[in-house]
Amino acid sequence: MFSRVSRVQVLVGCAVPLVGLIAVAVFVPLPFSVAQPGMTANVLGENKGTPVITISGAPTRRTTGQLRMTTIEATSPDTHVSLGDVVDGWFRTDQAVMPRDAVYPSGESTKEIERHNTEQMKASQDAATEAALTYLHRADDDVTVTLKLADVGGPSAGLLFSLGIVDKLNGDGSGGDLTGGRTVAGTGTIDAEGRVGAVGGVALKTQAARRDGATVFLVPKDECSQAKSELPAGLRLIPVTTLKGAVDSLVSLEKGKGRVPSC
Repeated sequence: MFSRVSRVQVLVGCAVPLVGLIAVAVFVPLPFSVAQPGMTANVLGENKGTPVITISGAPTRRTTGQLRMTTIEATSPDTHVSLGDVVDGWFRTDQAVMPRDAVYPSGESTKEIERHNTEQMKASQDAATEAALTYLHRADDDVTVTLKLADVGGPSAGLLFSLGIVDKLNGDGSGGDLTGGRTVAGTGTIDAEGRVGAVGGVALKTQAARRDGATVFLVPKDECSQAKSELPAGLRLIPVTTLKGAVDSLVSLEKGKGRVPSC
């Protein structure tokens, strides 16, 4: 049997390693990244003084409204993310804690990640151009499209690039703008056949979109639930699966005719 003094000594002795374990848990680096709403860019306008979309070989329209691609910002792969950061991010609506491997390919250096993201962006731009020109039946015409967006990597701007090309070349098909003068934002990959794919981080992207004035957000249909989870007031979600579907929805919204799908 321990005396009272002995019990205190034992409890103190046990508390020291327990406090140590808690300290380690709080401060040890964890395999997560913390993401937040990032920048947006109007693909119909300029980014850092350079037009995002430049088209030659065909007349282009003067557009109104905006088509804003959206991004998230995540802590770099070598940033120390602690348990405290994870707990803080878990309870905040303007942050998301994501497995680092879901944000950055496992085992790659920062330079390799940047190169990978640049390659994905280039492939996305090529696919977006092909999808848009095919949709407009201009794939065989002598039309050259150049896309430039500084400091952004990855494939998630593909849908917005395609829509921007369509708007500049054709608008709504009857002289009007796809945007109807609105600020429309969105996200989604696109392939050469015009199929829209999921991207991740859409709840944060909706916040970035609303912050920068968007009232409409185009979201890959499979990510509707995620987009609705933290949807800012005043932002309308439109699910899309194809470039044609996205164009049709925007035209219906602009003209006030036809069905506009919702999540």
